Amino acid sequence: MKVDRRDFLKVLSAGAVTAAVPDNVFARAKKDVSSEAVGILYDSTLCIGCKTCEMACQNYNKLFSQPSDKSNTDFDPYNFALNKIQIYRDGDGIDKESNGKKNKDGKESKDGYSFFKKACMHCVDPNCVSACPASALTKDEKSGIVSWNSDACIGCRYCQVACPYLIPKFEYDAAFPEIIKCEMCQHVQAKGKIPGCCDFCPTGAAVFGKFSDILKEAKNRLTLPEKSNYKYPVGDLTGKRSKNNPVKKYINYVYGEKEGGGTQYLILSAVPFENLGLPKLPDYSNASKTEGLQHTLYKGMIAPIALFAGLAFTTYKAAKAEDKGE
Repeated sequence: MKVDRRDFLKVLSAGAVTAAVPDNVFARAKKDVSSEAVGILYDSTLCIGCKTCEMACQNYNKLFSQPSDKSNTDFDPYNFALNKIQIYRDGDGIDKESNGKKNKDGKESKDGYSFFKKACMHCVDPNCVSACPASALTKDEKSGIVSWNSDACIGCRYCQVACPYLIPKFEYDAAFPEIIKCEMCQHVQAKGKIPGCCDFCPTGAAVFGKFSDILKEAKNRLTLPEKSNYKYPVGDLTGKRSKNNPVKKYINYVYGEKEGGGTQYLILSAVPFENLGLPKLPDYSNASKTEGLQHTLYKGMIAPIALFAGLAFTTYKAAKAEDKGE
């Protein structure tokens, strides 16, 4: 039986046209942050790289840790915390967030170096939740915290592939491996406490609070005059603890306000965000595109049925033609 090449290509072209339609045509509505959502503001200009946040995280979450000769600047199963302090250098790397000023030797330092606290961004519309086929990853409707359920997880690791920040990690070396990611210490929040990384940060580089409040705080800092003194809150935004520090010249942008549809982990920096290893993302979540496209094309299985019907008809025509000896 020979299938006519022209008919076959007609059927395939229908699928190609469908695939070529821009994703935003099918994209579902953008998700909004809950009015009760919580979040963390990380100000890299205040971070001194002490890693107290890592130790607090290990303590609060009872994480396994042992001495290792492996790199301790990213997540690993030997010395694990759900947030990790990393350091990025640019130019001569001598002065912390120098912003192109002259260093002590009279040479121009581009961006010097800066610390960064890598952790789950708790996206407003998380790709990991969308990609998980077992609903092991969920986003709380009120707090907005993205959490993981070990009982539901099937170990497919789709969440690792879907996350643009490369956050979820799989314990490859463990006898009974799990997916590891920050859950913003929601178990201690339930007891009226705040996440360990914020509670123990000595400089106030990481502060916890209601999302709307930390966004307001972040935008306020961008208006502060460089070198002026500011009473930075420590731990949370209640003002019970604070520390005076001179203001750095911030990049005039709050990272996370829009990225990937928005995140509940906001970041301020005096150096370009790409220097901190943060990706440039559109202001919509990939999940909104893929879900919208799939839910449109596969609603009622219309598209697959239509494609199958087309292929079946083409095959039928070819079989009939062969029976007639054409």
